Amino acid sequence: MLDLKPRDILLATALLAGFAAAGAGIVALVQGTTEARIEENRMAVNRNRIAELTGDLDYRNDPVHDTIDLGHDLLGGDHLPAWFARDADDEVVGIVFSAIARDGYSGDIHLLIGVDRDGELQGVRVSAHRETPGLGDAIEAERSDWIHDFHGRSLGNPPAEDWHVRKDGGVFDQFTGATITPRAVVRAVYRTLQYFDEHREELLATRPDDARSMAEPLPQPEDHGDDEASR
Repeated sequence: MLDLKPRDILLATALLAGFAAAGAGIVALVQGTTEARIEENRMAVNRNRIAELTGDLDYRNDPVHDTIDLGHDLLGGDHLPAWFARDADDEVVGIVFSAIARDGYSGDIHLLIGVDRDGELQGVRVSAHRETPGLGDAIEAERSDWIHDFHGRSLGNPPAEDWHVRKDGGVFDQFTGATITPRAVVRAVYRTLQYFDEHREELLATRPDDARSMAEPLPQPEDHGDDEASR
């Protein structure tokens, strides 16, 4: 049987502690580097998507770093970032909203919706979803042109009664074998336009150094009523 002296035990303990500390340091370093890369990638993805939805606007800032946190039933949730495009005088020329369609076939559909200061859509993109591959995933810009049909539309174009898929009497196409998914996206886009219309003055009055940035959602009206597209 091995007879360890107290000095040997202390030495072994010190070595184990040293290895543990070194291992923890390496893990922390790797984790920090990985998180930094993830953040860089996320920022790059956001910048590309926002650039797609503000491409027709004449802006001078970097919208990725000009953001506030919004929350409202019309947007589908709380703590949803919105990004602002501004001209040389820091006036808002467009906003990219985050919105969530809660009534997708397989769950929530996360959207980015670009709107200019006049309420005209600059485009819509899907940022996350779990819709059925080969059916509902046609909402992705990479898989079909369907999502591009929103470009140039507004709250009154088409009229409220036409903001539906064709199966429901509207002007937007549905997919063969998949109506629920496009129906959910159309509703979410329409509701976002309603939100912009209700809060337009306050949104356009925001400044780059707005104290509410990523902190306080804009005030919500007590009752926004039922919109035509939610039926």
